[in-house]
Amino acid sequence: MKSFEPVIVAFCCHYCAYTAADMAGSMRRCYPPNIHIIRVPCSGKVDAIHIMKAFQKGADGVYVAGCLEGDCHFKNGNIQAARRVDYMKRLLNEIGVDGERLEMMTMSAGMGERFASTASEFTEKIRRLGPNPVKRGERDKAAGA
Repeated sequence: MKSFEPVIVAFCCHYCAYTAADMAGSMRRCYPPNIHIIRVPCSGKVDAIHIMKAFQKGADGVYVAGCLEGDCHFKNGNIQAARRVDYMKRLLNEIGVDGERLEMMTMSAGMGERFASTASEFTEKIRRLGPNPVKRGERDKAAGA
């Protein structure tokens, strides 16, 4: 059996997390190639539907990465995002998709090393959890058809 390579969707705020990802690349800090970055104007703009769609479309893990607390360019977008992520984690647990598959991370634009390390740590966590149960269910349906 081939090893499981998770698909990770990272919603990154334009001002901090996306810039940190860019800095990680400039610093030649490696992070897993399975991280699919979606740049958003602010982490507070990531809505519940965006997170659910990512899982529905096959993501094994999702994280929202925003500015450090108190440094949001839109005042409190990162605080709103953290609340939304907490809510969504509870909802995911209720519907049978482990809430541990979703995380909120904060970093500044200069934290390229942190971006790379958290991306790697999150990928390892998702690898231990295994494939997204929604994706597994779709695969089982296809096999039975």
